[in-house]
Amino acid sequence: MTQAYILTLSCPDRRGLVHAVSGFLLEQGANIEEAAQYNDNATGLFFMRVQFACDSQDMQTLKAATAEMAEPFQMQWSLHARSEAMKTVIMVSKEGHCLNDLLFRWKSGLLPVDIRAIISNHREFYQLAASYNIPFHYIPVTAATKAQAEARQMEIIEAEGAELVVLARYMQVLSDNLCQKLSGRAINIHHSFLPSFKGAKPYYQAHDRGVKLIGATAHYVTAHLDEGPIIEQDVARADHTDTVEDLTARGRDTESQVLARAVKWHSEHRVILNGTKTVVFR
Repeated sequence: MTQAYILTLSCPDRRGLVHAVSGFLLEQGANIEEAAQYNDNATGLFFMRVQFACDSQDMQTLKAATAEMAEPFQMQWSLHARSEAMKTVIMVSKEGHCLNDLLFRWKSGLLPVDIRAIISNHREFYQLAASYNIPFHYIPVTAATKAQAEARQMEIIEAEGAELVVLARYMQVLSDNLCQKLSGRAINIHHSFLPSFKGAKPYYQAHDRGVKLIGATAHYVTAHLDEGPIIEQDVARADHTDTVEDLTARGRDTESQVLARAVKWHSEHRVILNGTKTVVFR
């Protein structure tokens, strides 16, 4: 049976890398279905994503062969079966528009994820979770209980085998320790066009400055608040007649769309970290 795989890689740039990868796949009896590459002249790094079909190898055999091919080029690589939906845990607080949007897209077959659990520091969305037959975990967080709460959150994430954690308007700052544990696999949606208006109440900050564009930013979570590598952004128009409530309401659609695109691209293995930036093969 023919299986589809996705290979992503990065390494120091040099001549012959595309030839090496395509030649390797030919040796494995693979047929390349989609390929994209990027040479970052500023860092001297090469990035590549290849989707291919192969009927002569299993995953373990392919991984062993890929490791042998990658070693001389100092490649950092990953190999995934295209058919495997990415196990995902969603975290949310009181604003449910992004959560609702992700659940609908997932149920409609528009996101290649497997949503295993929803974690919240409020009870508001337990019925929504139940309507999708998804376990809902209520974990209140205070300054005094933050460490214990995060330990419990991590237990759930590990028990579900989550490869992706989505902060869908989860309005708690994660500790440095949890950020480290979730490095490269936690996506946050911030309701501002970063780097503008970091932190709390960005719509209020935007209104105070009289901006003509409001935005949303999906980025990877790091220990530095709202400074993680950006995956996707978008904007909506604003004018002098808009109230904070107007900006907030208009921004919800932008937030939902931006987060959904980021989750889709990440779960399709189209995003590769490039230091403080990302390479996104759309």
